[in-house]
Amino acid sequence: MLLMLAAAQETAPLWWHPWFVLGVLVVLFLSLVRDWGPPDAVMLGSTVVLGLSGVLTPPEVFAGFSNESLLTVGALFVVAAALRETGALDMIGNLMLGKARTERGTLVRMGTALTPLSAFLNNTPIVAMFVPVISDWCRKNRVSPSRLLIPLSYITILGGVCTLIGTSTNLVVDGLMRATVSESPERMDALHPMSLFELGKAGLPMAIVGILFLLTIGRRLLPDRKELLDQLSDSSREYLVDMLVRPDCRLVGQTVEQAGLRRLPGLFVIEITRGEQVITPVEPDIILQAGDRLTFTGVVSTIIDLERIPGFVPAADENYTAKPAERRQRRLCEAVVSRTSPVLRKTIRDADFRALYNAAVVAVHRGGVRLKGRIGDIVLREGDTILLQTGPHFARAHRNNPDFFLVSGIEESRPVRHDRAKLSLILLAALVFLFTTSQVIGIPEVIAVYLIAGLLIATRCISTTDARQSVDWSTIVTIAASFGLGKAIHKSGLDARAAGLLLDPLHSLGPDWGPLLALSIIYLVGVLASELLTNNASAALMFPFAIAAADAFGVNPRPFAMAVAFSASAAFATPLGYQTHLMVLGPGGYKFKDFIRIGVPLDLLLWVLASIMIPLAWPLR
Repeated sequence: MLLMLAAAQETAPLWWHPWFVLGVLVVLFLSLVRDWGPPDAVMLGSTVVLGLSGVLTPPEVFAGFSNESLLTVGALFVVAAALRETGALDMIGNLMLGKARTERGTLVRMGTALTPLSAFLNNTPIVAMFVPVISDWCRKNRVSPSRLLIPLSYITILGGVCTLIGTSTNLVVDGLMRATVSESPERMDALHPMSLFELGKAGLPMAIVGILFLLTIGRRLLPDRKELLDQLSDSSREYLVDMLVRPDCRLVGQTVEQAGLRRLPGLFVIEITRGEQVITPVEPDIILQAGDRLTFTGVVSTIIDLERIPGFVPAADENYTAKPAERRQRRLCEAVVSRTSPVLRKTIRDADFRALYNAAVVAVHRGGVRLKGRIGDIVLREGDTILLQTGPHFARAHRNNPDFFLVSGIEESRPVRHDRAKLSLILLAALVFLFTTSQVIGIPEVIAVYLIAGLLIATRCISTTDARQSVDWSTIVTIAASFGLGKAIHKSGLDARAAGLLLDPLHSLGPDWGPLLALSIIYLVGVLASELLTNNASAALMFPFAIAAADAFGVNPRPFAMAVAFSASAAFATPLGYQTHLMVLGPGGYKFKDFIRIGVPLDLLLWVLASIMIPLAWPLR
């Protein structure tokens, strides 16, 4: 029966199909707004219902899963994860914020560095990586994270609208254009696939204006939640740790101030041992040399940050694993020495943790006492807490070991492959080159991105397991289902009816002003939809209406398609408007009204700018 219904749809839709599709869209809209279920499940379920009703054929329901743009998004998740695993994104973050000391200066650096970065990488992993970077900077400089985390989300979105691969929404619209051309080849001239930098014709001016808004008016609208500073202050145990500067360390030749070792949160440089010379107190202008042993006292979170500096390693254990490939299999654990432990009343140097537990001592804490001297000379007592570099299963294996009162792993202590950072950046540059020259050298974008993702795995920038886990399958399913929804809206004729109802009054304005106002309305409705739905869902829902509106006026549909791409991404007034807004909501201590206060003016500003720039970049006739 279903096959007979599906076959009938190849000729003409039934009278009730537009109303049925509208009913499904209303239920979908309410489900997303009221959070009745995960967006991917709701979107896919709606598409399946349309298939069961006969509006869509079975191949049309699942055609989105083979769309080239969707496949590109999946591979881009792997590329972004590899950059994070190798520390390449950390390098970019340190380079971006290294010398910033004021809130305004940090905003400027975020705008100049994150905009081009988010133009070539998906926004979500960038925000995921930079939330702790920005939060750490705020902790060091006593600035509330609420002053910087909304701008972080906004800036990545503004950068994402500048290129085809900057955000998955652009790829969704590109995929819808490809699907339209495959069904109507005569539309190839107007709806041919986007080039890598085509969106930049309007996206770059929008990004510049948006960032200037954040630096001026927007800064005055951001909340300043001082209570967040108390949450950021770390009251953890104070450890003593010796760090050794290896010859290949980037700190060699820098002063203590230049190396950033004077402003570390919860960490203090006690002394520097250089051969037989002990330098104390440590002045900020002392130049670091290879072989220097720096003694710190401070909290574990900042000790982890020190350990991530290539060539800067704990000095308590001569056999400490420093090679990046080997360190990938190591973790950091805390353990409390018990009264029956064989290491009791021995120095750390003589305790031989390597032989006993296949572990290396990084730091030691003794409650209520600030330890002094070299860590290797400390005699362990009952109740001392030691920070250990261990194998991946140490915590589980020794959780009930009587040698320790307590054993627990340290979150976020997994090392990165610094030795692969430059290689991953080179492969990223190669990806950008292949995308830019795809039409010249004949390598399709989807093949190029899978080639680079494969090379990142083959060169061990990321493991196969981590590559699989890096793919956000919820996003993949949501995007795939959106293609089916867009197909149903067009196939049922709902798009043409709605466009006629909305835009017929504009015909009285004449052939010049009517299409311009229609384009502006499509953009505004797209923004409103994005504020309440997911950005990809908004793009899928608005695309068929936009093309139908262009057809109603007999003008070029490409600017209308571009309006959908920009409006679906440029939604700033609610946390629901974009996934990155939700990611900064908690860490920034934001309330719903905070997004409305700064986002509504930005939405309106970009609406006016887009209504001017899009027709200039893509003429209506």
